[in-house]
Amino acid sequence: MSFGGSAGEQAVIRDLSHFDTRSGSALERLLFNHRLLVALACLLATLVLGWQATRLKLNASFEDMIPASHPYIANYLEHRDQLSGLGNAVRIAVAAKGGTVYDAQYLATLQKISDELFLIPGVDRTYMKSLWTPSTRWVGVTEEGMEGGPVIPNDYDGSPRSVAQVRENVARSGEIGQLVAVDGRSSILYVPLLERGADGQPLDYAALGERLEQLRAKYAGGQVDLHIVGFAKVAGDLIEGLKQVLLFFAASTLIAAAMLYWYTRCARSTLLVVACSLVAVVWQLGLLPLLGYGLDPYSMLVPFLVFAIGMSHGAQKMNGIMQDIGRGTHKLVAARYTFRRLFLAGLAALLCDAVGFAVLAIIDIKVIKDLAAVASIGVAALILTNLILLPILLSWLGVDAGAAQRSLRAEAAEANGNVMGSGSGSWSVLERFTERRTAAATIAVAALLGAGGYYASLHVKIGDLDPGAPELRPDSRYNRDNAYVVSHYAASSDVFAVMVKTPDNACASYDTLMRVDALEYRLSQLPAVETTNSLALLNRRVLTGMNEGSLKWYELVQNQGALNMVTAGAPRGLYNDTCNLLTLCAYLTDHKADTLAGVVKVVEDFARENDTRDVKFLLAAGNAGIEAATNIVVHDASRAMLYWVYAAVIVLCLVTFRSWRAVVCAVVPLVLTSVLCEALMVWLGIGIKVATLPVIALGVGIGIDYALYVMSILLARQKAGDSLREAYSHALRFTGKVVLLTGVTLAIAVATWALSPIKFQADMGILLAFMFLWNMVGALVLLPALACFVMPSARRQVQDAPAGVPAQAALAD
Repeated sequence: MSFGGSAGEQAVIRDLSHFDTRSGSALERLLFNHRLLVALACLLATLVLGWQATRLKLNASFEDMIPASHPYIANYLEHRDQLSGLGNAVRIAVAAKGGTVYDAQYLATLQKISDELFLIPGVDRTYMKSLWTPSTRWVGVTEEGMEGGPVIPNDYDGSPRSVAQVRENVARSGEIGQLVAVDGRSSILYVPLLERGADGQPLDYAALGERLEQLRAKYAGGQVDLHIVGFAKVAGDLIEGLKQVLLFFAASTLIAAAMLYWYTRCARSTLLVVACSLVAVVWQLGLLPLLGYGLDPYSMLVPFLVFAIGMSHGAQKMNGIMQDIGRGTHKLVAARYTFRRLFLAGLAALLCDAVGFAVLAIIDIKVIKDLAAVASIGVAALILTNLILLPILLSWLGVDAGAAQRSLRAEAAEANGNVMGSGSGSWSVLERFTERRTAAATIAVAALLGAGGYYASLHVKIGDLDPGAPELRPDSRYNRDNAYVVSHYAASSDVFAVMVKTPDNACASYDTLMRVDALEYRLSQLPAVETTNSLALLNRRVLTGMNEGSLKWYELVQNQGALNMVTAGAPRGLYNDTCNLLTLCAYLTDHKADTLAGVVKVVEDFARENDTRDVKFLLAAGNAGIEAATNIVVHDASRAMLYWVYAAVIVLCLVTFRSWRAVVCAVVPLVLTSVLCEALMVWLGIGIKVATLPVIALGVGIGIDYALYVMSILLARQKAGDSLREAYSHALRFTGKVVLLTGVTLAIAVATWALSPIKFQADMGILLAFMFLWNMVGALVLLPALACFVMPSARRQVQDAPAGVPAQAALAD
């Protein structure tokens, strides 16, 4: 496979009459001999897909965030209709300002809020719970036996006597610490959600988030404050943050354009590169609704990544054309020369980018699969816009003559200093990495960094490392609300639910409840478990109450009639209608990775020891149980994903270079960057999770671009007979300086994301900036150092060839 040569290899043709339009590959002739048709087709596609992009929807889905085929999630989905909303739910703490919940005005306000929430589309009204719902009941023991009823009685009239009755009922309900704060100053509205509304459409999280904020604004100015937590609120806040994301996108675009103009001093070519990169984004956004995709909070940054990749490839094409025009070559010929030299390298690089995205599809989480598809569509668009459309447009518009001459003078000065051996050129420092002593020291430093980074990466955690919503800043409104709920309620919003499957009508059997009780005891010993709730615990409490509160009766009696009596009056949230499914809920201090792993180990060990033919302990429901399953899938997929992406990149590089030596030089810097990126995640306290997992794969796919452009020219010059130093000098002047430019530019652009109020966007910006820089350094520093030892000099290969072996055969790897 030929790469063509560097800028000076082809003849300088100033007049099109001296250029053979039949030269070049069949693809080149097809495109450039019919360039008007190609440009018109691209214009038509842009108009049509631009209109289609207006139909693109931004939404989120709870089910898309979970690994549907994992056994834990399969158990949850199978029994979801019987689990009393132990999945996607919103909790709203309504806090009384300067008083308690035992106030007529507060209770009236709470009723209004509860009624409004009840009518919001997407609310699972059957399982909604508050002080005002009939399912919130109290149980008491009197001289006449067991009594009970709704916490707020049917004859409640707001009088002091009725309010006092409510206080008494709350005390007997067992809801203090769950629905009512320990200090009595707030109460919870528990609002489970449906994935689809009555119209069959997916729940609109943006609209739901807006309704919740309207509700907050409506009542917060009065006697209460509202604190809202839950996945739906996080998703709504992230979607609301889209406007800020667009601002950062615009800032990144301006930074990239400004840096490119500073380098070229040519406004028209800079605008063309930016325009073609934006056209790719328009095509991507227009194709998504046609193919049935949308954007979610986790994929809304992908269009900028596509733009960034486009800027990198576009700058390479523009640089090649500028150098040829500076030598006096006609702009059409210059465009065709650059197409010949860089199309294969650019195609290989974009295919590697596509592989870096597409390999994410092996992760069984729909939101990541969709991200892989969305990004792959964008990369496919780049092949057309930046590898084909951009050279064709530049063949008409060309570049500014003064900018081209300036580029030529700079190249001549560099050539006189570097290639001629004086070492005074601006690239002389980088050229030293082709010398054996400097190369050996560089490889030694890289090995030390790799060893240290690998040791640090062993401590990288899976899942969330912070309480609340790590996707948002610690001081965000959501995380302040979450901190309020955690500090005022014994039962946190992080619920880990174990499902206990039994035969029909056997959920209250003595043997089953004893096993549930034993597991509940084990879980309660964990420091991360604040409290638990189950039918077994209810039986203990009721039987104690029926015996004048004597703790001697705080036991499960071996009397099935007594157990059945308690079960008959128990809330349906503890068991289902057919009495073949129990739920044991553990309320956790947080949902950090270590917390969830500890709970999962206890339950799995217990299930292994206590499962019988009739009784099965199944994991897991509740938001913490679902997140535990997600962490397991991410853990298993994180390494497999890297192995697949590296395997694909290696194969593509082998096909492109046809040299295992070149592949080693190109891939080893990527491996070092991956290791150091994981070490950086440990240092910054970032876990591997749904939001950050794609960055690791993308760093490999995007990072190979730099090495491909440098190596393509280096190989071409070596095959022409240059020494390694001379070949690398040509590569630096033709593509290396653009690698340096784009690496620094894109790193600065994405680093601005660190200022975003959305924390996971800030984390992605930091990690991507690090990987852009290190992959650039690897391509310019470590690659030539490795080549010094791995790739023998072309001249030495010719000299060492056996007698009678042609020079071209000796140069082949």
